[in-house]
Amino acid sequence: MTGAATGIPSDLRAAFDAYERALADNDLQALDAAFAPGSETLRGDGAGLLVGHDAISAFRGVRGGVPARSIERIEYRPLAADTALLMSVSRFHSGGRGLQTQVWQRIDGRWLITAAHVTPRPAAFDRAIWRTVGDPLYQGAWEGPLAGLTIAVKDLFAIKGYRIGAGNPAFLADARPETTTAPAVGDLLRGGASLRGIARTDEFAYSVAGDNAHYGTPPNVTVPGALPGGSSSGPASAVAAGQADVGLATDTAGSVRVPASYQGLWGLRTSHDLVPRQGMLPLAQTFDTVGWLTRDGATLQRVAQWCLSYDGSGSTEQTLGASEADLPWRFVIPDEVVAAADAGTRAAFDELTSRLEGAAEAPGLEHASIGDLDDYLAAFRTVQGAEAWRNNGAWLSAHPEATGAAVAARFRGAAAVTPADEATARAALGPLRDRLHELVADAALLLPTVPGPAPAVTTDPDRMDAVRRDTLRMTTPAAVAGLPAISVPLLTVPSPLGAAPVGVSLVSRAGTDLALVRLARRLATLLDPRMDPR
Repeated sequence: MTGAATGIPSDLRAAFDAYERALADNDLQALDAAFAPGSETLRGDGAGLLVGHDAISAFRGVRGGVPARSIERIEYRPLAADTALLMSVSRFHSGGRGLQTQVWQRIDGRWLITAAHVTPRPAAFDRAIWRTVGDPLYQGAWEGPLAGLTIAVKDLFAIKGYRIGAGNPAFLADARPETTTAPAVGDLLRGGASLRGIARTDEFAYSVAGDNAHYGTPPNVTVPGALPGGSSSGPASAVAAGQADVGLATDTAGSVRVPASYQGLWGLRTSHDLVPRQGMLPLAQTFDTVGWLTRDGATLQRVAQWCLSYDGSGSTEQTLGASEADLPWRFVIPDEVVAAADAGTRAAFDELTSRLEGAAEAPGLEHASIGDLDDYLAAFRTVQGAEAWRNNGAWLSAHPEATGAAVAARFRGAAAVTPADEATARAALGPLRDRLHELVADAALLLPTVPGPAPAVTTDPDRMDAVRRDTLRMTTPAAVAGLPAISVPLLTVPSPLGAAPVGVSLVSRAGTDLALVRLARRLATLLDPRMDPR
């Protein structure tokens, strides 16, 4: 258990800790003893209010234990002599956070709870997260290496009998039910995973913030009040909240990596063209790729091992190409990307690299230049815009008022890209791509995923434009090169909303996706064995 509160009396903290142990063990006798006797004791949650010790005890007897959790933070306020208020934040090991508020009184020499309110993790169906959801929505194979996992599918993938909505209600209304299921979805179902539901996306996946003008902003349960990151915001929030185990997503310019960083998840952008994109609504085919979001490295490896196995078996015994041998224990740090991060992220990243240098099994570390990040961003945006308009321009022209203001502005810029602009940008991509391929030939890039922690939902639009630009400067190089990239929640930095996660990305040569996941797990275990237990 973690968390500390300044000034909390030691005997009150001991009583609180004993209560938490009783909850974990579902020790009904100890739980009954923790609440003050009599008819005035209170306990409330979203389901209602219980009044009196007997009513609370009866509730405990039929509810069962609470999911495994850890206390991350406790706030203590003395209210009067022998009376105190405790508010604590709990992190559920299966994902999501909760809040407990308790009034404790010292009665006959013992601290007892006289009033409590529990705010659990979010309910299973939040319309900002889900377009449609079931338990399951679609049952996968009853047996397989992914049995027991539930999947949140970004609303860009074809699922037989359902329409693709692309985060826009007018587009959903025009769409027809799909007659087949996308291979990326079908692979997961064949492996034994079940489809929990179709999760929200930023409109047409043309954003990295995670907001949606029509359906609302999915919650960031890791940093309440912050943006979830996009465009795979729905799958990311579902996984972070424990409502799904895996998010099936897409990454064009960072749409897996950004929400992974903002919400403390593991996120893999796969090598371009490695995972079939049939049945996936495109944004920009030159950069679009499939990816997955999970709460831990073991689950991500489990999914990648099945979906990326050459023979479809997911077996670790299969004969892999040379590209899937373990990657060298060597990292190259791109100086321009680190310099583009904010001060808090740079400080945390520098501390991480210092720890790596001092580790008993220290990897090789060196610095290198990848060139001006604006060169990557300018060429990327031009090609992306040209393709995005070719894919969606006819529909948008027929529905000029159908999109939110930010996405509409983005498409106006896309419509203005000329064939000459596109040709010039495509020519500029080649040398940039070659430079990155050279750097990852015998090492992996190591860099902060994004400039800083998730911005607040209330961030000014002009500031958000700057955040989007700064983020894309860091995420587009991997997209330009078509390389696999994994974001791992290795940094914690201060933010106006409290301590927040920031991901660290590893980027390796094309086709080494499984080896990259293994490398990321090795790195995470070296830095904190508790983070990714084997």
